[in-house]
Amino acid sequence: MLLDIQKMIAKGKGPGYERWAKVHNIKQMAQTLLFLEEHNLRDYDELAAKAKSISDRFAEITERQKSLEVRLTEITDLKKHIINYSKTKQIYVAYRESGYSKKFFEEHREEITLHKAAKEAFSIIKGKVPTIKELNAEYAQVLAEKKKTYSEYRQVRQEMKDYQTAKYNIDRFLQTEEQEKQAEKQKQNTEVR
Repeated sequence: MLLDIQKMIAKGKGPGYERWAKVHNIKQMAQTLLFLEEHNLRDYDELAAKAKSISDRFAEITERQKSLEVRLTEITDLKKHIINYSKTKQIYVAYRESGYSKKFFEEHREEITLHKAAKEAFSIIKGKVPTIKELNAEYAQVLAEKKKTYSEYRQVRQEMKDYQTAKYNIDRFLQTEEQEKQAEKQKQNTEVR
């Protein structure tokens, strides 16, 4: 990205830094122009539209990645509840048969609490509770989709970065050019008076 040389000079950077920054900015503009040439972009509006569309695509993919991650977490939690339910079922049956005895509850508090949490999680599910095997298959499918989406995510993220950097550099160049024109205009107005 282009550097604001005037800000750096105001911060107390020396002439060596100024020289380096000018060379850096020239290299960045050259890279930007090559990028624009490679992608056959001749119009600023076209560049802005392309940067926006890639940014929107990146947002879509990011949202998809998040939803897949949420689903993986849900599957993991549901598997945990199914396992806890099956492990604690006998203790809960004994607790029920004891007439919900407080003494029995205190002796097996952890198991009964896990069992109740599992039952509560199952009550949220509409329909039949899936089996561990079904959940494992769904988890593998969602994970494969997430990996596939992640490779696309990385590619689109890089494209977005390239287009946004090119747009930023063009914006800075045009802004600098406009400032120079205004400074020249002021100088001419001052000389005329």
